[in-house]
Parts: sequence; structure tokens; C-alpha cells
Amino acid sequence: MTEAAYLAATRLAYDTVAADYAAHFRDELDAKPLDRAMLAAFAEYARGPEAGEVADLGCGPGRVTAHLRSLGVNAFGVDLSPEMVAVARRSHPGLRFEVGSMTALDLADESVGGAVAWYSTVHTPPELLPVVFAEIHRVLAPGGRLLIAFKAGDAHRHADRGYGHKLSLDIYWMPPERVAGLLGAAGLVLEARLIREPDDSERPRSGQQAFLLARKPPHVTSEEAVSSRE
Repeated sequence: MTEAAYLAATRLAYDTVAADYAAHFRDELDAKPLDRAMLAAFAEYARGPEAGEVADLGCGPGRVTAHLRSLGVNAFGVDLSPEMVAVARRSHPGLRFEVGSMTALDLADESVGGAVAWYSTVHTPPELLPVVFAEIHRVLAPGGRLLIAFKAGDAHRHADRGYGHKLSLDIYWMPPERVAGLLGAAGLVLEARLIREPDDSERPRSGQQAFLLARKPPHVTSEEAVSSRE
């Protein structure tokens, strides 16, 4: 099967900038209490002996994976870019990182207790987001949650330079209502949303930032179904 052009372009871009990207964002969460609050809320649901593993999808250099582990979450990372995965492994040698694509995860059905997509869908063309969300739904265990962060708005920009390197990368801003609708169409139930204004490091180009928490409904047994109708 031929790989989608945007996947090849995204992999090449992040392979190119991996080390500089990691240095730029190393301490980013320290100055973003609202972002940390959403991760902390997700962690309350996703930690514990029966919670299962959590996949940090599009993990980049692993900073969110490591942050989740510091909150007691059994997190591992998956990223499209081999160079990003190499940086993550060097930076966090005690954690697990794998190369993979959110469009075809090398994970069994219902095998993870939670998933995070932290700005990792911003390079996916909007018409292909249903493929990504369907794949996340597939690998989530019943009752598992997804936390997704993305740029809020309705825009498409092309970057030809970033982090001191030439590259070719498309970036999409998405209306939160549209993303919520796509999550619902994939079978995920929205539980919470946060829209925050850009901070000083994000102005003037980034605009608002969106965070959605959604849950895969638990399986309903035949006995429960009968009981609910009585």
C-alpha cells in the first residue's frame, strides 16, 4: 500500500528537526498550568493497577510521555519519526518508545487503557481525521479515555522553515466543535473541553488552544441491556 504523502512529509520534517525541536520544547509544560491540569485530570482516570497502558500517540521527544509517568501513568510513546523516537529513547532511557503511525497502529484491539494525542493531529488533513480517530477507538479498551490537544480555529498553513531548518509541513487549525463531532462519529463520548487563549510563547500565530477529553463507552452485557429496559 502506498503511503499517504502527508505522512512521508511529516516524517521527513520531524526527522530533520528532531534534536532542535526537543531542545525548544523540553521545559514547555513548566509554564503552562492549564495544559498540566488537563494532563493531571486525564492521569486520574488512567493510572492504577487495573488501568492498563496509555499510548502517547505522536509522542515526539517524549516529554508528555515522561510527564504522564511522573503522574503515575503507565505510559509509552509512539511516533512517526524514527529520529524523534531516537531522541526520546536517549532522553528517557527507562521508558518505552516505538516507531508507528496513528493511521495504522501496531497495537491489538482494545489493548490500551488510554491514549493521548498532544498536538499530534495538527498535520493530518481534516478529511483524514476520521481514519485516525477510528484507529484510536479500535485500540482503546472499553471505558478508556482519549485526551487530544490541538490548535483551535479554521486555517491551513504551510511551513517551509522551522527550528532553524528547511522543511515542508502543513499545519491545520480545527474548530473544536468539528473535532468533537468527529470523535463522536468514531464512537467516543465527549466528557470535557478546555479552550484557552494563547500564552506569550504562542502569540501571535497560534491563536486559541483546545483540549478535549473523550471516553470509549464500556461494553454493555445482555443482562445490563435487559435491566436498562425494565
